[in-house]
Amino acid sequence: MTEAKPKSSTQTLKKSNPATRRKPATRRRTAYSKAELEEIFRRFSIQRPEPKGELEHVNPFTLVVAVALSAQATDAGVNKATRALFKVADTPEKMLDLGEEKVRDYIKTIGLYRNKAKNVIALSQKLVDDFGSVVPRTREELVTLPGVGRKTANVVMSMAFGIPTMAVDTHILRIGNRIKLAPGKTPDEIEEILMRIIPEEYLFHAHHWLILHGRYCCKARRPECEKCVIADICKSPEKTCVVPAPLVELPPQEISAVE
Repeated sequence: MTEAKPKSSTQTLKKSNPATRRKPATRRRTAYSKAELEEIFRRFSIQRPEPKGELEHVNPFTLVVAVALSAQATDAGVNKATRALFKVADTPEKMLDLGEEKVRDYIKTIGLYRNKAKNVIALSQKLVDDFGSVVPRTREELVTLPGVGRKTANVVMSMAFGIPTMAVDTHILRIGNRIKLAPGKTPDEIEEILMRIIPEEYLFHAHHWLILHGRYCCKARRPECEKCVIADICKSPEKTCVVPAPLVELPPQEISAVE
């Protein structure tokens, strides 16, 4: 029987040196307990039982267009431009008949309107050519449309087809980090955390609750903590109030929805 060769000093060092060992991947975590998360979204559900996106649209196609146009623009500004546009072009075919130059005329009050008009025509053409003029339901297919990224796809999946998603816009990116709900450097990181931690019963409306909370309460320049229904739970070092606002249902939003 032959003797086993002794391990070299290099192999021994490699095995015993902690610096060379592969560290297991750590999952980013929220600062909130399961009970606190339940209470946060319970309160949001009472405040806004049926939250809606604020982009006006009449069908899945006009929703795709509106969300694509909303990049680096306000919902109010997009709505002002698309009201007239969607009256004459609410299908891919009608948008193609209108043409890029006329689309530009309708949306010229929106930032980056030239490139956005080009994308609207291109995505309309792709819908006709590849999807039989029907807006696809999956993220993988939606992101193949010109001007449509992951956030736009998530909005369409949720608002048009009732699929729970997390569309991380500037408001959710800010809130995720400010209140330590989902600390992350990128929208994808924050989306992954939120999809994992939000109680399932609240997931469908969660992205609208967070967007509206960021737009009207936890504002970018100065959060209005005195109006916040989760002020006592919030873990933001910036907060100026620890007493939550009265938990009452807000007036219904008057937003055009998918027919």
